[in-house]
Amino acid sequence: MLNIVQTINSYLSDYILIVLLVGAGIFFSVKTKFVQVRCFKEGWRRFFGEFSLRGGKQKSGLSSFQALATAIAAQIGTGNIVGACGAILIGGPGAIFWMWIIAFFGMATIYSEAVLAQETRVTDAEGNIHGGPVYYIKRAFPNGFGTFLAGFFAVAIILALGFMGSMVQSNSIGETVQNAIGVPSWVVGLVVTAVAALIFIGGIQRIASVTEKLVPVMAVLYFVGGLVVLIARIRFVPEAIGMIFKYAFVPNALIGGSIGYALKTAISQGVKRGLFSNEAGMGSTPHAHAMANVAKPHDQGVVAMVGLFIDTFVVLTMTALVVISTLYAGNGVLASGAADGISKTNMAQLAFGSIMGSGLGGIFVAVCLLFFAFSTILSWNFFGKVNVQYLFGKKAVPVYSVLALCFIFLGSCLSNDLVWELTDMFNNIMVIPNVIALVALSGVVAKSARDAKK
Repeated sequence: MLNIVQTINSYLSDYILIVLLVGAGIFFSVKTKFVQVRCFKEGWRRFFGEFSLRGGKQKSGLSSFQALATAIAAQIGTGNIVGACGAILIGGPGAIFWMWIIAFFGMATIYSEAVLAQETRVTDAEGNIHGGPVYYIKRAFPNGFGTFLAGFFAVAIILALGFMGSMVQSNSIGETVQNAIGVPSWVVGLVVTAVAALIFIGGIQRIASVTEKLVPVMAVLYFVGGLVVLIARIRFVPEAIGMIFKYAFVPNALIGGSIGYALKTAISQGVKRGLFSNEAGMGSTPHAHAMANVAKPHDQGVVAMVGLFIDTFVVLTMTALVVISTLYAGNGVLASGAADGISKTNMAQLAFGSIMGSGLGGIFVAVCLLFFAFSTILSWNFFGKVNVQYLFGKKAVPVYSVLALCFIFLGSCLSNDLVWELTDMFNNIMVIPNVIALVALSGVVAKSARDAKK
């Protein structure tokens, strides 16, 4: 099964995904006149204007910061630690460069997703807000084709995030904690499942209340820990940055093979792990941005761009610099290529442990990953729930929640590689209907970006 899924993923991520994500990012950058550059300052201004650890319960929907925190909670997960390490291990340090490229253009894509989520959201008879790709897919294609695409997307995201994705998060939590302090991964999975169940019961308001407090704390904790390592390895940081740019274009010098094969591997890893990390174009974060109470869709669009920037250019870059400056630069253990005993799961722990000591470094990464991955589980569960309700109605939600909890626990017990590959496959599949609808409604997005300056 692993071989079959890997073969499917190789075609999706090496060809289809690159065309769709890079193409959509460039298309929306041009269409919005590079909104990620023009409105970057506005996004930060709105972010700090809404920043609060106690946003309070909204009558309906969420505050702009709560929606952003829920979206960032989904974005900042294992992709920023384990995913980044996997990209570097397989594609070399140059894979990070391609993750940056994907993120830069992805900021225009995620702006488009947030704007359309706001434009097409609906309010039910009870005053509850519902929004996400299924709603703008139906707006783009108000016929049988639209119904099919929306249903296809809904099934894909339920499997990708609600079930398989949560397995990846709990899998990484379990393995990392076991490596750090020796607690069996299944025991960790059981505890994570129990705590998640308590939060799921409270619905989106409780999830938002947790994420608005958890996201800032976990980001600051990880950033400070990363700074400690970089200060200790400060003389190797310029070399680490240089390796990212050098191996982006000549990765065969490190990972072997022909230049064509190596370059394809580096770009593929950058795209695949970039998608898993920032989720731009995937259709996940619009569920959170649709809930925001803002004056106009553009306001949440620019805030969404800030979320992607924090995810990739701050948190993921910190992981990359720590790993490369300790394990690659200065004749590190991976300076000449892959080494036995080092995997994407323990790579960050080895990097932090090289400065903090193996015990403290392992525990630090385990704690950060616990925060990152757990917050992602909360947000992804909500995203899946929106689509379960769209497909089957409110009565199906309790069944979905129970199944999701089962998958969270199972993730802590199953093979790491298979779990990751299955998640990648469904993540890749989600992109297709989402990007088709985004392009079809690009005129709405362009108008929003254009009117914002009036």
